[in-house]
Amino acid sequence: MNERPRILVVYYTQTGQLKRVIDHVLAPLEGKADITFEQLVPVTPFPFPWGKQQFYDTMPETVQLTPRAIQPLKVDVNAHFDLVIMAYQPWFLSPSQPTAAFLQSDAGRQLLKGKNVVTLLGSRNMWLNAQEKVKGYLQQAGAQLVGNIVLVDKSPNLISVITILRWAFKGKKEATRFLPQAGIQENEIITSNRFAAPLEKALLQQQWNDLHPQLLALDAVELKPNLVVLEAKGIRAFRFWAKFISAKGGPGAASRQGRVSMYRGLLLAGIFVLTPISLITSIIKLNLKKNQLRREVDYYKGISLR
Repeated sequence: MNERPRILVVYYTQTGQLKRVIDHVLAPLEGKADITFEQLVPVTPFPFPWGKQQFYDTMPETVQLTPRAIQPLKVDVNAHFDLVIMAYQPWFLSPSQPTAAFLQSDAGRQLLKGKNVVTLLGSRNMWLNAQEKVKGYLQQAGAQLVGNIVLVDKSPNLISVITILRWAFKGKKEATRFLPQAGIQENEIITSNRFAAPLEKALLQQQWNDLHPQLLALDAVELKPNLVVLEAKGIRAFRFWAKFISAKGGPGAASRQGRVSMYRGLLLAGIFVLTPISLITSIIKLNLKKNQLRREVDYYKGISLR
């Protein structure tokens, strides 16, 4: 009798939302595969809800990929797994710090070497740069990215900014009279169990080339062209501010809090100005450079690395 396939899930979550996504995706595989969970734990925990200044002060090191350390992994890094699910969320258009710490670690690289990996993202709506960085780390570790699943908040961009900040700073996720519930819509989470079927097929047949096309056929990655334009502008601004702030000291340093406050004040104004501009820009670009933007969308929906 053949042994059941083995799946390792590596993840970090503050709110529990990403763990719920994981559980729904994998629920149909219970009893059909041996599933091991490895929760990433920062040595110094990040708070939730966040203090506003601490939240924005976390941006420079996140964008510059110099994360806070995580505790040693519990899983045997030499153990065999047929599939690794790397579940993470973007912070400031970059991999969350615990995710980056894992991918940069010797243990993480050893664990991932030679493994088939599916990335599973829970995001507000912008995840392209984060995924590019994760793709690079996986390639450096000798892992094979075979699929990507992205669940996002489908509320309009400006609405989702308001609801996510209310959740992050006040811990209030529920809908109000004027605002929807924060985070990924409940129906998106519940119906994510549809991705289990192609995962099971790939695991049983040990054939991975067709997995991502099968996931895409189930709408595993949906991407609006205007978000490609908006994120490209956003990550350039974040890199500038990350360098500007970190030049005055490390995380939490009093000497850099003035610059953090400047960034904090300009960020929201920038989002509310850039969102309509990027929508107009993407419409123009879609008309003038239609093929180029469509190629960009197709690339980001895929799993290859430039």
